[in-house]
Amino acid sequence: MSHPIIQAALESGQSIWLDFISRELIESGGLEQAVAEGIRGVTSNPTIFEKAVSKGSDYDADIQAGVKHNASAQEIFESLAVCDVARAADTLAGVYASSEGRDGFVSLEVSPDLAHDTEGTIKEAEHLWRLVSRPNLMIKVPGTKAGMPAFQALIRKGINVNVTLLFSLEQYKSVLATYMSGLEDRLADGQGISDIASVASFFVSRVDTVADKQLREKGKEKLTGKAAIANACLAYRHFLEESETDRWQTLLHRGAQVQRPLWASTSTKDPALNDILYVDELIAKDTVNTIPPSTLEAFKDHGRPSEKLLVNLKQADATLKAIADAGIDLNRITTDLIEDGVKKFAVSYSELLQAIDAKIKLIAK
Repeated sequence: MSHPIIQAALESGQSIWLDFISRELIESGGLEQAVAEGIRGVTSNPTIFEKAVSKGSDYDADIQAGVKHNASAQEIFESLAVCDVARAADTLAGVYASSEGRDGFVSLEVSPDLAHDTEGTIKEAEHLWRLVSRPNLMIKVPGTKAGMPAFQALIRKGINVNVTLLFSLEQYKSVLATYMSGLEDRLADGQGISDIASVASFFVSRVDTVADKQLREKGKEKLTGKAAIANACLAYRHFLEESETDRWQTLLHRGAQVQRPLWASTSTKDPALNDILYVDELIAKDTVNTIPPSTLEAFKDHGRPSEKLLVNLKQADATLKAIADAGIDLNRITTDLIEDGVKKFAVSYSELLQAIDAKIKLIAK
């Protein structure tokens, strides 16, 4: 049975996705229940998989099977991740069908080690696409300089892409333009574009984590908890502006799907702020919010869905000016966060492989 608050968000034009995946969630029926409540997609990343693998025994049988075949830790991870993502995609297949390919996606990320390797990203994305073999898979590609040509190439090949680790308006502008270029390339190849989907994962709370620290140091506490939402609002404004251009309208008439902004990193890190700040304040038509389990439970408990993003958009320029006048360089913050995000996922990926290696050694004993 659908949850009234999740349903209210959907009626406001936003799809709620779950930022979590695990074998236990799938096998316990937890994901099926979430879908019944209105969850319309799933995202994953190395950090999520690392927690799922290292904190339990759900994957021990897979790891043991991999050891018998002399598989490396990386090969074992790929096998278990592909299995989980494929099963999750099957659980969401009904959402994918009923939404005509707009929702029902499960995201699987290419190795963070490839963030600055265009050809490596393309190769691994194609490899994962073949392995999972589900139309409602999205391959996550980082929004780095090397990631952009990979993203364009994958759209041209007909592969759904979730462009991740976006922090700045300039990054977002590049992503949206690249999506259109990929679609135009595919049309030039004589291929259809109506069955290709993409989202642009714009990270939110991490911006406030850095900006608020600097604001407090400058005695500007009244501006805390505002930079990230205003930053996201500018991205959404650009989305609205581009949707009216002749370029996009031409693609739309050829069957293109809208590349929705997806709000990521939406758990509240600062206990002084509202625990669902980055959910309630960012609801708008043609958006997605991917939410970790604890934040989702809070949203279900006391969320108040409305198109609040449009209200915040009216104040965004003034808010960002006040923050800049306080001496905060948001461009510098977002630039640093891009590279920091790549590094953090790379560390999580390394820790994930180490956790698998540790279990391999235990099995070997």
